[in-house]
Amino acid sequence: MSERLPTHLEVGAIIRRAEANGDFATVLRKGDMERGSLILVVGSRGRHFACLERILDLDGNYEWRTAGPSESAESTEVSSFLAKRARFDGDLWVIELDVAAPERFTAETVASA
Repeated sequence: MSERLPTHLEVGAIIRRAEANGDFATVLRKGDMERGSLILVVGSRGRHFACLERILDLDGNYEWRTAGPSESAESTEVSSFLAKRARFDGDLWVIELDVAAPERFTAETVASA
């Protein structure tokens, strides 16, 4: 089983990573500081690219997987997805990222798990 950072520390690291690359990141929703679940809403120039969710796999390891609306989904569809998830998970954190290279950011995030 892999250990993970408390969620608030991981959120801070994700925001710093984005800002170091000249990108933008903001917290849309704060959840539990220590063990909250985490969804990243990745976009570029106002266009939705993907939602990434940190999940616990069957082997007890955390990994990032795509979830929710597909690429180029309307903002109402993304908002609806996030609202539904928040209703069922009060500990949920949501981070919105506007990055210049969403494909690269997503690939690096998934590979780093």
